[in-house]
Amino acid sequence: MSSAPQSREGEVLPPATAPDYARAEPRRQRREFSVWDPRSAPGTYLLLAINTAVFLWMVTHGVSAKMPTDRQLVHYGANVTGYVLHGQWWRLLTAMFVHVGWIHIASNMWCLWNLGILGEPLIGPWGMVAVYVITGAAGNLLSMGRNVLAYNLSHDHYFLLIPGAGASGAVFGIAGILIVLLSNRKLPFPWEELRRLRSSVVKFAAINLVIGLSTNFINVGISIDNSAHIGGFLSGLALGVPLIPRMTAGRERYFARQRVTFAFACLLLALVGYYIARLA
Repeated sequence: MSSAPQSREGEVLPPATAPDYARAEPRRQRREFSVWDPRSAPGTYLLLAINTAVFLWMVTHGVSAKMPTDRQLVHYGANVTGYVLHGQWWRLLTAMFVHVGWIHIASNMWCLWNLGILGEPLIGPWGMVAVYVITGAAGNLLSMGRNVLAYNLSHDHYFLLIPGAGASGAVFGIAGILIVLLSNRKLPFPWEELRRLRSSVVKFAAINLVIGLSTNFINVGISIDNSAHIGGFLSGLALGVPLIPRMTAGRERYFARQRVTFAFACLLLALVGYYIARLA
C-alpha cells in the first residue's frame, strides 16, 4: 500500500449530463424543473447532502481536509476487513459515506450528481438510494473478500487492516444499473437518445475502470480499491436485469418489482458476507 490510505479516486470523468426533465403538475399549472433543483432528483440530492455532511463533520472535528490518516478514517467508519470480521458489519455501509480528502469527495460527488440526474427518473428517489446502498455494500463486500483471500494466501495481517472508503463503489453500481435500464427499447424516449445516454455511461465506467486498474502497474501515489468498483458495477448490472420487464408495466407493478429485487439482493449480500466470514 502506498503512503496514502486506500481510497477510491478513479471516478474523475463523469458521463454527459442528462437533459433537463420537465414534469407537468395536475390541472393548469406547469413547473419546469432544473437539474440544479433538488426537486428534480431528491434521492440523488439526499445522498449528496449526506456525503457532504459527513465530510464536513470530519473536517470540523480535526480531520485533515486534504489527506486524513488511516486512524481518522477508521474512527469515522471506513471499511476495515479485520474489524468487520469481528462484528463491525456496519462499516460496509458507513464506508460509502466517508472520503479521503476533498479531491476524493469532489470527484465522487460530481459523478454521483451526473449519474443521479440521469438515472433517478428511471428508478425513482428511493430506488436511487437503495441502489446506492446495495451496490456500495456489494463493492465493499468484494473488497473484503479479496482481502480475506490475500490474507489466507500470505498470512499477512496487513490485508485485514487496510482502510477502504468512498462512494465510488456505489457510483459504479448506479452506472451498472443504468446501462441495463437504458437498453429497454420500450421506454417512451427515442431509441437514438437512449443509446446515446447509455453509450455515455458505458464510456464513463470503462474509462474509470481502466484508470483504476492502471494504478496497479503505475505508482501514482494513491491506492484505488478496484474490487469495490468492480463489485459495485457488477451488482448494479444484476439489479437492472429483473427490473426491465416491469419498467413499462405501470408504476405500482414496477415499484413492487423493485422492492422484491432489492430485498432479495440484501438477503444475498447477507449470505455472501456470512460465507466470507467463514473463510477467514
